[in-house]
Amino acid sequence: MHIITKFCSLLLLGPLLGTADAHDAKPYQPVTDERLLHPEPENWLMYRRTYNSWGYSPLDQINTKNVKKLVPTWTFSTGVEEGHQSPPIVNNGVMFITTPKNQVLALDARTGDLLWRYRRELPEDLFQLHPTNRGVALYGDKVFLATVDAHLLALNARTGEIVWDQTVENYLTGYYMTLAPLVVKGKVMVGMSGGELGIRGFIQAFDAATGKSIWKTHTVPGPGEPGHETWPGETWKTGAVSIWVTGSYDPDLNLTYWGTGNAGPFMGEARSGDNLYANSVIALNADTGELKACHQYHWNDSWDWDEVSAPLLIDVHRNGRSIKALVHAGRNGYLWLLERSANKIDYVHAEPFVRQNVFTKLDPESGRPTYDPQRIPGIGKRAEFCPSVWGGKDWPPAAYNPKTGLIYIPANENLCGALKGKPATYTPGQLYIGLEIADIELLPQKEAKDHIGELQAWDLNAGKKVWTSTFKSHNWGPVLTTGGGLVFLGGTNDRYFRAFDAKMGKILWQQRTNSGVTGVPVSYQIDGVQYIAVQSGWGVDAQRKQELLDKANGIKTFVPQGGVLWVFALTK
Repeated sequence: MHIITKFCSLLLLGPLLGTADAHDAKPYQPVTDERLLHPEPENWLMYRRTYNSWGYSPLDQINTKNVKKLVPTWTFSTGVEEGHQSPPIVNNGVMFITTPKNQVLALDARTGDLLWRYRRELPEDLFQLHPTNRGVALYGDKVFLATVDAHLLALNARTGEIVWDQTVENYLTGYYMTLAPLVVKGKVMVGMSGGELGIRGFIQAFDAATGKSIWKTHTVPGPGEPGHETWPGETWKTGAVSIWVTGSYDPDLNLTYWGTGNAGPFMGEARSGDNLYANSVIALNADTGELKACHQYHWNDSWDWDEVSAPLLIDVHRNGRSIKALVHAGRNGYLWLLERSANKIDYVHAEPFVRQNVFTKLDPESGRPTYDPQRIPGIGKRAEFCPSVWGGKDWPPAAYNPKTGLIYIPANENLCGALKGKPATYTPGQLYIGLEIADIELLPQKEAKDHIGELQAWDLNAGKKVWTSTFKSHNWGPVLTTGGGLVFLGGTNDRYFRAFDAKMGKILWQQRTNSGVTGVPVSYQIDGVQYIAVQSGWGVDAQRKQELLDKANGIKTFVPQGGVLWVFALTK
């Protein structure tokens, strides 16, 4: 039942919609196109704050000289376990966070007081393969939530009441959503998860005011569409290529850029061909959804190397020319530099940022890799490869600081893997991966005794790595960088949240939290006070990877679960 609570009054709405508890709400400033294009420094209005996906805050009150005085100013327990991965979204003192199980919390960003809570009642027959949510989007006076039962909701930003509820797909056939929506010019864009369940991926745009569908673009081309020939027989119908991380947007070109997941089932020999547009970056016209350009990072994937992270839109100066670049640190272990224009994406350069032994070379013109056949797993064939199935960098986003000119990559090194496939039979709503879960192996290399997790800083203009900070644990931390010359990162199983010198890589501050930090950190400001905010809550793939590492090492690592939002400020 959907219940709106404000003081002692109760308003009953329809069944199976969820629950919202509301208290005194603050005055709310509607979010406009102009504000999304040019956000105020004190606010964090979308997933990575800006359309270029930099994960950068220009605020500089907290800096390298005083960050050691950073202390918790308030916390908020979400009451939910599993992986807390969403950023706090802040609009003029009102904060919105999401948790697993599709809960939305609206909080006073200065005090942590609860303004309202929305809790969705999920179907009892829902199969939650990845029980998480990566955040909300704002537009007008609405908050938009993509749910694990494949609905898109518009909530009243002041009260949490449902304004409209749009069914995007049928969850019983394996479709679900975990990403934060992307809003461009009044269109709410979402992508579909479920690549492990035999779906056909797509991106869809809805009218923010009404919830009406505007366009829908499949990431697996059907008959008559360009790229369909790269799928044999009927494999395109269950080809996966999911979208589960928020895209970027270039307003000058009016193009949105999305990273795509791997094809299904996992073994490439089950779907011989390049399998467009899997493991790619695709450019879609924001108004129509028309596919304008694509670059495939690697073809006929057999390693589960999703490339879903959105590319960072950065102006790079390389070899005497200026490049409107798409920058992507890939799960396949390569750092990709591409050039974007109205109708194409050109390959510029790529090089490994972690150990990679699958690619033997890249075509100098296209960037297309050539593979070592001994490193390709198959049906009944076990193969070892580097990096592991979770890649050199999984979904946690990198960040770019325009003051330092450096990109910061949360990486995992010294960790390889192995897979062995089996024949796959498709049944709607059930796993369609073509292997036994027990056949997914993590293979720590001898160097892993020193470290696995890394935070790397790269100078894109010079094309070189500037510094690396290492961690004993694997790293599952999204990155925030700021105008104060800092980089913030969690992601390790020791539960620490850390601040680094953005130029030198030295750890300047750290705070142990309740759990492992897999949330996206943000910064905002109220009444002249700068805050750093992040959710702590270990789970989902971070925990699954931990269990496999423990199995390989013959140990047992305990990381407490349970979500807590941490907010920090300087002591006075």
